This record gives sequence, structure tokens and C-alpha cells, in this order.
Amino acid sequence: MGDPLKQLYEVVVQRKNNPQEGSYTCYLFEQGLNKILKKCGEECTEVVIAAKDEIESEIENEICDLLYHLTVLMVEKEIPLENIYDILKNRSKKIGNLKKMHETDHCS
Repeated sequence: MGDPLKQLYEVVVQRKNNPQEGSYTCYLFEQGLNKILKKCGEECTEVVIAAKDEIESEIENEICDLLYHLTVLMVEKEIPLENIYDILKNRSKKIGNLKKMHETDHCS
């Protein structure tokens, strides 16, 4: 089994390059960037609500929906998945980079 995100990315690229009637992905590309961004925002909110409600399967499914729509956004903006992987790899190497907590005077 390969990398599921890479497979998803490749399918989305194929849909953009070879539109198919009845494809939701093609519909998003036809509607343009504003529609794609709107869907990303909606899915992000649904992840937050699912997490608040603490229903694990719903959280997982909403995360998948968000990842799908973010993938459509990446393809629309011509951002290679490898760029995202490289950034994540570099971030995972960082240790001890916590920002100092802002201290407030609760007595005033």
C-alpha cells in the first residue's frame, strides 16, 4: 500500500487535468478558488465541532474531508505535495522551540 495522501493528490491532479462529468473535484475546480477556500473553511469548522463533541469516528471523517479539500487547494495553487512533506520533515527536526509563555500580572 502506498502513501494515501500522495494517491489522493495524484487523483486530484488527474481530475484537474482531465475533467470528468459528475466529479465533485472537477466541480470545485470549475467553481474556482473562492469555492475551494469556502469548503476548506467549512471543513475546518466541522473538525472543530466534531472534536468538541468528542465522537472519534466523526473527528476522523471530518479530518479526512479537510485533508481532501486542502489537497484540492494545493493542486489549484500548484503546490507540490513534496513541498509540504519537506516542510513537515524540517519542522519535525526542531526541538525546544517553544515560545516563552506571556506572563501577566494578575494583581493589577
